[in-house]
Amino acid sequence: MTDKKITLTCHAILFDLDGVLLDSTSCIERHWQEWADKHELDLKKVLQNAHGVRTIETIKIVAPHLDAKNEAAEFTANEILDTEGVVAIPGAKELMEHLPTGKWAIVTSGGFELVQARLKKADLPMPKYIISADDVTQGKPSPQPYLMGANKLEVPVDQCVVVEDAPIGVKAGKAAGMRVIGIASTHPHKELLDVGVDFLVENLLKIQISENAQSQSIIIKLKTR
Repeated sequence: MTDKKITLTCHAILFDLDGVLLDSTSCIERHWQEWADKHELDLKKVLQNAHGVRTIETIKIVAPHLDAKNEAAEFTANEILDTEGVVAIPGAKELMEHLPTGKWAIVTSGGFELVQARLKKADLPMPKYIISADDVTQGKPSPQPYLMGANKLEVPVDQCVVVEDAPIGVKAGKAAGMRVIGIASTHPHKELLDVGVDFLVENLLKIQISENAQSQSIIIKLKTR
């Protein structure tokens, strides 16, 4: 099956981090394994509720008997200290280096210090704008993180494009009124399609981004299936 070529235009791009620009799966699962063992919890259940959401929300779901705020703070502190296994997704560095300055942001469920630590570990550039778990009162699938990203970039929601790998993130982007590109890196195609993803690509290498100097718009070229 040959790739189908699609061209989009927008004025801002909002990227999720883990699973889109970074592969931190082994690192994240190691930390959750240690935490689950400590509290005698089922790792499978923990991981089912961990991808794409804030740590504090995962803990509230899987361990409502614990002090979620304190547990999340300790968990995040350990994550910042230990980023072993975090690597850049193939094509991420090249893509980020060619993004128009000031027209993109990272919107993630991780805290700001953790984002810094993981980007540094993966040798990826630090964006001008980051919306982290520290900035919001409601994490994904609430639209709040992506709406905050659009506000920070001063771009209308219908001119923003989201790049996500998790169904919960796709839901957040769609709820914010944005077009969403799904990266099939961590979830099956069907899970992303079922939550309304607009475009689906296999990986970042299927995305090319440039800027129209005359209109100052962003041109996104996709190779989809």
